[in-house]
Amino acid sequence: MTKNISLLGSTGSIGCNVLDVVRQYPGRFRVVGMAAGGNIRLLREQIEAFHPLLVSVADDAVAGELIQSLPPGWGERVLVGRAGNEEVAALDEADLVVSAIVGAAGLTPTMAGIEAGKDIALANKETLVMAGELVMNAVARKQVQLLPIDSEHNAIAQSLSAGRHQDIHRLILTASGGPFRDKSTRDLWEVTPEQALNHPNWSMGRKISIDSATLMNKGLEVIEAHWLFGVPVEKIEVLIHPQSIVHSMVEYIDGSVISQMGIPDMRVPIVYALSYPERLRLDLPRLNLTKTANLSFFPPDFTRFPALELAYKACKRGGTRPAALNAANEVAVEAFLQGKIRFPEIALVVTETVNRIEHKPVDRIATVLAVDLAARMMAESVVESLMIKAKQKRNKVTP
Repeated sequence: MTKNISLLGSTGSIGCNVLDVVRQYPGRFRVVGMAAGGNIRLLREQIEAFHPLLVSVADDAVAGELIQSLPPGWGERVLVGRAGNEEVAALDEADLVVSAIVGAAGLTPTMAGIEAGKDIALANKETLVMAGELVMNAVARKQVQLLPIDSEHNAIAQSLSAGRHQDIHRLILTASGGPFRDKSTRDLWEVTPEQALNHPNWSMGRKISIDSATLMNKGLEVIEAHWLFGVPVEKIEVLIHPQSIVHSMVEYIDGSVISQMGIPDMRVPIVYALSYPERLRLDLPRLNLTKTANLSFFPPDFTRFPALELAYKACKRGGTRPAALNAANEVAVEAFLQGKIRFPEIALVVTETVNRIEHKPVDRIATVLAVDLAARMMAESVVESLMIKAKQKRNKVTP
């Protein structure tokens, strides 16, 4: 049977890889809906190649330009903004929603897909970071599948087939360590956005590349794993694994450690999530263990990379703290990319924001969105303060 897919984030890194898999299996998968941002050129190419029924874009200006570039009859098939993304996710014809929108914007369309009874292939970790309890309750209530695309969570999902949930001793998330894993704390103050975007193992979007450099990405994955697999955060550990061959592991109470290994290519977890429980052949290089360098693992340094510890603390304290952490991080990452703050100040902005925001229980999506907005405003204020202090410091040393 053909599986119909609504793809949220079609022009991003994950979205493009999903479409590459669809190209390899045109009889197995059909893209019926797409949601994207403002990359009109690429989206138009995707529409021409995959012929979706419905498309959503960032705003009215993008929609107008896109409609002008498409054949007649597309006017009513191009939607806008959050409401448009939610409509694409809930599309009647869709069987599976691939949630690959970057950041907090992925939360409400993912929930719309769940409420519409769609299975979810999740590449947007912020959905569970912000509202994990609400999301997993909705998944159970609607009796849909939630399949992780993130390589680490996909690896854990595969490794969990080897034993019972009650026999889990710990989950081990592996992290490449990013481009700065060997830099000193002092050197981190001098790194540039260009250096931070140059990931040694993976080709990713700008935001997730910076999160990988700060290890915040791994912190968000810890929170995601807590909700996705129902494991206490105290039983979730992170190990730096520079080779990115072992994608994550599960240790059971008898001492057995089950891992999933493979080349660092996102199409592997994508095709697993799209075709589950079947496995499909991919035309990719195979992992050659005889040519693989020694596999090394070591604990993360919380002193050099405090973002990971911040995520652990937010998860342990619960409520809306993870949502505030995520919102502040998004603001701080963008500020760093724009040259407004320095690399170590990303974690500082997050710390100050989470400490200043009033936290509440996560009782409904509206509460989460309100805290998300408040945290963004607070983070912007913290960024502005840091910029003022930096300017004052420069003025003092200017002759």
